[in-house]
Amino acid sequence: MDGTLGAGGHARGILEACAPDGQLLGLDVDPQALAVARKTLAPYEHRIHLAQASYTTLSAQMKRLGWDQVDGILLDLGASSMQFDAPERGFSFMQDAPLDMRFGPSVPQTADDLVNKLSERELADLIYRYGEEREARRIARAIVHARPLHTTRELVAVIEAVSPRRGKRVHPATRTFQALRIAVNDELASVEAALPQAAAGLRSGGRLAVISFHSLEDRIVKDFFREQSRDLVNPPYERIYEVERRATLKEVNRKPITPSDEEIKDNPRARSAKLRIAQKL
Repeated sequence: MDGTLGAGGHARGILEACAPDGQLLGLDVDPQALAVARKTLAPYEHRIHLAQASYTTLSAQMKRLGWDQVDGILLDLGASSMQFDAPERGFSFMQDAPLDMRFGPSVPQTADDLVNKLSERELADLIYRYGEEREARRIARAIVHARPLHTTRELVAVIEAVSPRRGKRVHPATRTFQALRIAVNDELASVEAALPQAAAGLRSGGRLAVISFHSLEDRIVKDFFREQSRDLVNPPYERIYEVERRATLKEVNRKPITPSDEEIKDNPRARSAKLRIAQKL
């Protein structure tokens, strides 16, 4: 299963590796991504099952196909390059567009809703929590004073006015845009909801691979893998240990796999990627 299908690049690699009989279920909430993926995966159409759905529903999607367990599950978290490259989606602060940032049309709120409706305190908390932005309070205050804001360019101008760029540092709008995108799509809660389903959906020896792009996602994945890799033991009573829950996963790599210099040169957006893999016991 590829729970974050995107343009279908990972899915194509999986289908080539499991030829000639392997089947793949691909999920994505973005109908534009699914349309591109269908073209990418056309040579494998007899072995693919695609659905416009969130990876938070992976158990239900497997059940729909009559699949009890699978050999592998991949989650490539966050926004895709295709979404960043579509100006009208509002993910990038480099191009002017409406403040949207939704992964798919079923997402109930946009970045515009958050920017213009949240209180200053709520905005500051959101930017600090999801963007890990130290200037969160100052940025939130400036946003509230400048409202209404409806485009990415308007928002960037407000942020730059109170947090100017210095030298080669990360653009001052980067963390705020990340925070808004995460909040709009409820990304962290989605990861927390999907991981137990993924672990349950693997057959013995199957692997779960998760690619994350910032510390908040990676921490959730790391903590889940480590928790599920240990037996849960009750405190000893008269030196007798009672195992309440056996470990279900084994970490394949305790340290995340990161891209090589060559990979980063070919794809600069991969520079912050971290890959963690766990195997079902």
